[in-house]
Formats: sequence, structure tokens, C-alpha cells
Amino acid sequence: MTSVRLAVLISGNGSNLQALIDAAANGTLHGEICVVVSNREQAFGLQRAQRANIPNHVLAHDEFESRAAFDQALLKLLDGYSPDLIALAGFMRVLGGEFVEHYAGRILNVHPSLLPRFPGLDTHARALRAGAREHGASIHFVTEELDAGPVVIQGRVAVRENDTEAQLAERVHEVEHRIYPAAVAWFAQGRLSCEDQRAWFDGQPLHQPKLL
Repeated sequence: MTSVRLAVLISGNGSNLQALIDAAANGTLHGEICVVVSNREQAFGLQRAQRANIPNHVLAHDEFESRAAFDQALLKLLDGYSPDLIALAGFMRVLGGEFVEHYAGRILNVHPSLLPRFPGLDTHARALRAGAREHGASIHFVTEELDAGPVVIQGRVAVRENDTEAQLAERVHEVEHRIYPAAVAWFAQGRLSCEDQRAWFDGQPLHQPKLL
């Protein structure tokens, strides 16, 4: 099977990018990272890409007159690398409908909650305020509706009595670093796909997210 070409979009530290880089290096990703793109020049994840000799680019969103113009430039840049899959790894931009449609079924995102609980931002603080006993992370296919695409895999952590937001976030990050490479590997192996707004795994509709 031909190695899957993965493009990774980041905005910050890039710890999930590093997990994907490590999985590619040890052969468990079943693919190669062909490009890393950040919308922020100061994103530390760019240094991670450079250390791994991965082509990387900055496409600053504030230099474009509109969200649609940024999306078009990003699409053109990515198309030049012919990615089979796009992984959003802490990419703090909402992608428009035209972009999502262009790569329909080929965009994964990591979200720091057990979707459908706590879509959007500030998930750890919201989980603590809600008195949640369980929290975690989800990998889902991206659709036009924010954080609403079909969930592929989740990892869970118990919420401890005296947890701070930072403590909870640290444990959730550890979960993300396990489940994201797993989801990408499934896609690369042909086991995972998205058709008609539904995730499929090993030829069957995925009714419940996988747990890891």
C-alpha cells in the first residue's frame, strides 16, 4: 500500500504534531507528513517540523482581507503537496464550507472534550464548572458545522476532586497524543473513511466512537 501523505495544520505548540511525527518515524502512522502549515509565525510547532525536515509554511490569516481569501490561499498551498489527509492539530481557525467540501472526508480534527459535550473553546474549564466526572478528547471528521462531524475515536480521563484546569488539560493532552496517531493510521490502512457524513470502520458504519 502506498504511504498516505498527511498535511498538518497548527497554530501553536504543536504537541499533537510531535505525536504524529514520532508515529511516522517509528512506522506506526503508516504515512508521511508532507507539509506543516501554521497561521501564526511564532508557533513552536514550526520548529518541530523543521527539526524533522518537514516542509513548513506560515500563512498568516491576518494578512488576508477575508476568511474566504485565507481559505483559498490555504487550499492552493495544500493542493501543491497533494495530501491524502489533512490533520488539524490545534489549528485555531474555522474553515469555510468551500474548503471543507474540497477535502470532504479527508480532514480530521482533535477536540479536547468527549464530543458532543463541550464543543468550542475552554473545554476544560467548562467540564470543571459542570461537575463532570469524566473528560477526555475526541478525533472527528470535519464538516461545515463546528465540532459536529462524526467522531472516530475518544480517550477518557477521570476528573479528580481537586483538579485545576491545567492539571486536567495535561492529562487530556496525553490522551490526544495516543488517539490521534491511531486515527490517522486507520485512515492510512484503509480501515477508516467518511461517507455521507458518517464514519465507516472496517467496512461497517461506526455507530459509537472507538475507545483507546
